[in-house]
Amino acid sequence: MTESRGQAPRTGQPYPSGGTATGPTETMTVIARSWTWTLGAALVTLVPGVLILVWPDETLHVLAVIIGLCLLLNGAFRFVTAFAREEHGERLPGLLAAVLYVLAGVLCLRNPMQTIAALSLIVGLVWLASGVLTLYTAIAVRELPHRGVVLGAALLGIVAGIVVLALPAESARALTRLLGLWLVLLGLVELGVAFAWRAALRRIGGTLPGGPGPTA
Repeated sequence: MTESRGQAPRTGQPYPSGGTATGPTETMTVIARSWTWTLGAALVTLVPGVLILVWPDETLHVLAVIIGLCLLLNGAFRFVTAFAREEHGERLPGLLAAVLYVLAGVLCLRNPMQTIAALSLIVGLVWLASGVLTLYTAIAVRELPHRGVVLGAALLGIVAGIVVLALPAESARALTRLLGLWLVLLGLVELGVAFAWRAALRRIGGTLPGGPGPTA
């Protein structure tokens, strides 16, 4: 559940639309402030959720691989997105969330035959921790674009983590559907943020400094 994105443009924008980055960090910053990057992050969450809901009877091995790849890709997106923040201190929550997603993805892929209870535990903890980090970002970061959307995404991630952790694991089918449903909901939130960011960019005809914020 991924890092709002619609802030009024400020003066002194470091990378205007069509500008050239001068190093790896600047390149990642420019990429992270693109609405298409946010759209990609949304699809990385949404598509696995749809696959899980469409084929809920697939083997646990397939489920673990799908979720593991989803977490790894989300971690990569979150790592780059963290560089949309201008202050190093503001990047820390996003970087921590990225590391958390990557570690969880590795755990899922390393032992794909683990029980549905273990898989749910990993995903639930990731969503809960990521939601808390996103909530901190929404409260602490100055001039955060689309703060309300980020707050909503953070709360959704926290609720998703608590629900997955709290429910019993007797029914693998029920938990599979639950995981798929939350992935779809979180992906739709990311999708809304991406299009809101595109609308903000079109209004000013350039690249907004600060970039889109992280979502849960």
